[in-house]
Amino acid sequence: MTIPSSRQRHGWIRTVAPDRASGLLGRLYAEAIARAGKLYAVLRIQSLRPDVLRGGVQLYRDLMFGQGALSRAQRELLAVVVSRTNACEY
Repeated sequence: MTIPSSRQRHGWIRTVAPDRASGLLGRLYAEAIARAGKLYAVLRIQSLRPDVLRGGVQLYRDLMFGQGALSRAQRELLAVVVSRTNACEY
């Protein structure tokens, strides 16, 4: 199986650059950079809808840090395996 390059897999999505972000989006970008040291594309692609981005970040936090049968390490491992299978950066 050949995994297509990033350019072949993804279309172009207009985003708001970090230096142009303000208000809610600016705060969400700043929080993301503080957490991860960088701003991942999965967040930038939601930049035209900061309200949706905020909801997505909250969903991620609930899934990864909330109560459940899986440990945090198991959740991370599952996310890595799925991302690798889909040829996505995680």
